[in-house]
Amino acid sequence: MISVLFVCMGNICRSPMAEAVFGELVKQAGLSGHFQIDSAGVSNYHIGDLPHPGTRRILSSRGIQTECTARQVTPADLREADYIVAMDRENLSDLSDMARRLGLSKPFHLLLDFAEDPPVWDVPDPYYTGDFEGTYRLVEAGCQGLLAHIRQEHEI
Repeated sequence: MISVLFVCMGNICRSPMAEAVFGELVKQAGLSGHFQIDSAGVSNYHIGDLPHPGTRRILSSRGIQTECTARQVTPADLREADYIVAMDRENLSDLSDMARRLGLSKPFHLLLDFAEDPPVWDVPDPYYTGDFEGTYRLVEAGCQGLLAHIRQEHEI
């Protein structure tokens, strides 16, 4: 089982969107049995909350379901996830700090590192920008590239 954890600040906009989009891509590829997919936030601001209404709306408009409940990244997440994918460089820095405090040394990734010719490196937070459509397009491109990368790396 390949575990993928998507991480943003509060786990109500970008990371649950990525979790749902990646899950849908995995399902469409017939690979659900190969993956464990989750999301979390580096902060504790929204623990227990549903995804932002804008996230739910954009996913629903594309026929994608989400059952995410916001939670914070745990030490177990950092130890156990095969792929930990941050939405922006600030999240990446926070994850690296957490790992360093735990004495862990493992790679973390930016979602858009996997996108083909990304126009930016960070997925902008629609909680502040209001642009859930633009965020969706970036998340989808990153998730497509991530799935292709994992399939090649694991020969599935």
